[in-house]
Amino acid sequence: MKKILIVEDQEDIREVIRITLELEKYELHDAVDGADGLRKTQQMRPDLVLSDVMMPGMDGLELCKQIKGDPALRRTKVVLLSARGQPADRQAGISAGADAYLSKPYGPLDLLATVKRAIG
Repeated sequence: MKKILIVEDQEDIREVIRITLELEKYELHDAVDGADGLRKTQQMRPDLVLSDVMMPGMDGLELCKQIKGDPALRRTKVVLLSARGQPADRQAGISAGADAYLSKPYGPLDLLATVKRAIG
């Protein structure tokens, strides 16, 4: 079973993501911010980190850079989720090492398709 870590500071959004992905039988874990997400990524080695970009403290871009910069974690897939959907925002996400960048609002089918492309 593939492990996914959901890094999102807003509980209601975390829950919507969780409900969407539960139907696919992934093993789901939560983190409340970037620092928590990095710590949990180091501990549990998920197949995929789904992270919001805008969070207090360590944002999703920095989290992605930290994951991709760690030799032990760099194979971890990272999908960034953001309300910022301009081309420059997407480019910043990809430059940080993200495997995909999904702009909010997105539908459940978009989220599922992005996750499946990332980890199957």
